[in-house]
Amino acid sequence: MQLLEIDKENYIGQADPFIFEDGGRFYIYTTGHDGVYAYSSDSLLSGWKFEGKVFTYPGVYDFWAPSVIKIDGVYCMYCSFEFYGDTPDEGGHRQTMHVSCADNPLGPFKNARQLLHPFSIDSHVVSNEEGLFIFYSTNEFHSERPGTYIAVDRLLDPFTVRGEPVKAIVPTLDEEIFRRDRYEPGVHWHTVEGAFYFREGGWQYLMYSGSCYENENYFIGYARAKTDEKDLTKVKFEKYPDPETYSPVLFSNEWEEGAGHHSMIKHGGKWYAVYHARNAEEDGLSGDRRNARICLMSVENGVIKALRKQNSI
Repeated sequence: MQLLEIDKENYIGQADPFIFEDGGRFYIYTTGHDGVYAYSSDSLLSGWKFEGKVFTYPGVYDFWAPSVIKIDGVYCMYCSFEFYGDTPDEGGHRQTMHVSCADNPLGPFKNARQLLHPFSIDSHVVSNEEGLFIFYSTNEFHSERPGTYIAVDRLLDPFTVRGEPVKAIVPTLDEEIFRRDRYEPGVHWHTVEGAFYFREGGWQYLMYSGSCYENENYFIGYARAKTDEKDLTKVKFEKYPDPETYSPVLFSNEWEEGAGHHSMIKHGGKWYAVYHARNAEEDGLSGDRRNARICLMSVENGVIKALRKQNSI
C-alpha cells in the first residue's frame, strides 16, 4: 500500500521511513541526501502533508534513517550522516550517529552532537522502566559472516552512550549477503540493519532488514524473546523461526520490490509496518524510487505476519 503523496516533478525519495505519534498527530521522517525530511497527518492512512526539511548539518551529505523519541518534553532525533570529524572504520565508512533536538516534532532539529563512532547507522531509541537503550547497526570485518550487524547499548542520557554494546542480531543466512567478494575474493559481505524493537503479549521483538535494497532478496525479518527482562542489553533475541531458516515477513512481490527498512506503530489496537519499496513497474520517478508504504500486521503468540495487498492512496 502506498502511503505518502508523491510529487513526480520534485521527487526526493522516501527511504527508511520512521513513524512517530505525538498529541494525536502522526509524523514520518525519511532519509535525504541533504537532510531529513518529514510528513505529517491527523490520520495514519490518509491526508499526509509534506513538511519539508526538518534537519540538516552544514557541509555533509547522505542523512540516513532518522528516528525520533520524545524525552522529558524534548524531541530527540537520532540520525547518521557522512562525518569527517572522526576516523572512518576499517572499510573507510564515515556514517556516524548523531543526536539533535527540537521543541516541536517538525523541528528544526538543531545542535547535533556525535553519539557513536563510525560506522553507526539505523537507530531505534527505546525508553522503558529500566531506562534508555539504543539499537543501531555497525560493521564487523573479521568473523565467519563479516558485515553489518545490530547492536544494543544503554544510553546514560539522551546524548551519552554507555559504550558497552552487545550484539543483538548478527548475519546467519546467505539471503543476508549484501555483496559477494566485496573486499576480497571469496569473502562475502552481509548486512543486517534497520532495527525496530517493540513488545506485545509477553514477547519482545526486534525486527530488521537483510541484504541490500537493490538486491532481489532484500527482506524484513525478525528475532524474538519471550521474557520480562527490562534491561535490553540482556535480552537474548533469536531469529524466527531459527537462525538457519530464511523466513521473511516482507519482501518483493509482483507489484513492489525492494521492500524493507521499516518502523512499527500500534493504532486502534492493530499493528502497522511503515516501510519503503519501489513499484515493480515503471512509475515515472527518477533517482531513488523508494517511497513509504503501510501494511497491516498480525502480531500474535510470538509470530509476526504481514497482511498486505496492493492498494494505493
